[in-house]
Amino acid sequence: MVRPRRLRLLSLRTTFAVSFAAVTAAVTVLVGILSYSAAARLVRVDQQSVFDEVVQDLRDTLRQERMTTEDFSSSEPGHDLVRPARTDVQVLGPDGAVVDPGRPGLPVTDADRRIAARSTAGALTEHADVDVGDDVYRIATVALGGGRGAVQVAQEFSDTEDLLRALQQRTLILMAAVVVGAGLFGWWLARRITRRLVILTSAAEDVARTRRLGIQVPVTGYDEVGRLGRAFDRMLGRLAQSEEDQRRLVQDAGHELRTPLTSLRTNISLLRRIDELPAGTRDELVADLGQEARELTDLVNELVDLAAGQSDTEPPQRVDLADVAEDVAGLARRRTGREIVVRASGDTTTDGRPGMLQRALSNLVENAAKFDREGATAIEIVVSGPTARVGAIRVEVLDRGAGIADEDLMRIFDRFYRAADARSLPGSGLGLSIVREVALAHGGAPFAYRRGGGGGGVGVGGGGGRAGKKK
Repeated sequence: MVRPRRLRLLSLRTTFAVSFAAVTAAVTVLVGILSYSAAARLVRVDQQSVFDEVVQDLRDTLRQERMTTEDFSSSEPGHDLVRPARTDVQVLGPDGAVVDPGRPGLPVTDADRRIAARSTAGALTEHADVDVGDDVYRIATVALGGGRGAVQVAQEFSDTEDLLRALQQRTLILMAAVVVGAGLFGWWLARRITRRLVILTSAAEDVARTRRLGIQVPVTGYDEVGRLGRAFDRMLGRLAQSEEDQRRLVQDAGHELRTPLTSLRTNISLLRRIDELPAGTRDELVADLGQEARELTDLVNELVDLAAGQSDTEPPQRVDLADVAEDVAGLARRRTGREIVVRASGDTTTDGRPGMLQRALSNLVENAAKFDREGATAIEIVVSGPTARVGAIRVEVLDRGAGIADEDLMRIFDRFYRAADARSLPGSGLGLSIVREVALAHGGAPFAYRRGGGGGGVGVGGGGGRAGKKK
């Protein structure tokens, strides 16, 4: 029970949502702190600058004009002109006693009394963070001069701090709301983004659990996830096709192997009575055993070649098919003693796997030599570069044998298929099947046709070239 929950918590969707919320939270907190700090600093500096301006104006006035305590009395007409707005003013006598109290009353210290007795107008002493009741004030005491007393000017800072605290609380609430909203939005966005990945994951898990490769993968979109879905769908299709090819190959191979194996078992059973057989029969039996062993060996070799062609790991490289044809022709001349002619035209270079291409072309030439038993004329290998009519390289092997029957033209490339007039000849019926596999692996297709004047032509057209058949 713990393991699935842990995996769920560590899912891509959860990770994406948590990461999105974490990044948003970090950015929001950073922006909130910086914004609040900047706003608080501006408010405090503004309040301080206003208070400093008020105190400086008062000092300048006292230095320029001779003023007494009565000039600052709150009961005198026009007192609002000498009492700055949003400030508390308290007047002290020459001895430092309170002549006109402020609202609220401000505390008087020894430093304030000394300033009240000063003869120099504008002399100043300041007190920061003075508690007056439940509020905090900043107080400046300015001498009237001539020992006439002093004026105390105070400005409340606690209301500013209350305002900043309220701003701080609102900022925190807003940041929390943004973080929660970012988490919910991140979860929705992660769900939307990973939905197709979840579908692909479910499809992959179904394939692993059921081993069925025919599961349909829903593919939508053209982004990376869509491309991944299409690639996964194509991969499953190719795996399914490969599995079907392997199954069919095993079935066909088992069917074809039964005949020579049955014959071998029959002949081996006769070997137990070989002393009872006439000399001529013994020679025929040994010859049959050798022939069947060779046919069985050829069949196994071709099956191995066909399987290797389906899973060939040979890296593609630049290949000149005319050179490949020359190599195949030289090898076929030594094996068969037949005359092999190579004709090449145009640009015959392409990208391919040299080993696979040589194997396919060798099968075509050996097939032509086998069915052209008279050998009166040369076997031709024609390699043609792309033309305006055929936009791909074509490789053809031409002979003057018995030709290919109309009903066999479409089937000679099938595995183990052998035409009626070829069943008496040695072979397994896999040679042309290997040619088809190699052609398809290189993006081409095989073709066959009957030649005018007798014989046939078999070949491949590569790289998207047109494959066809002629009569």
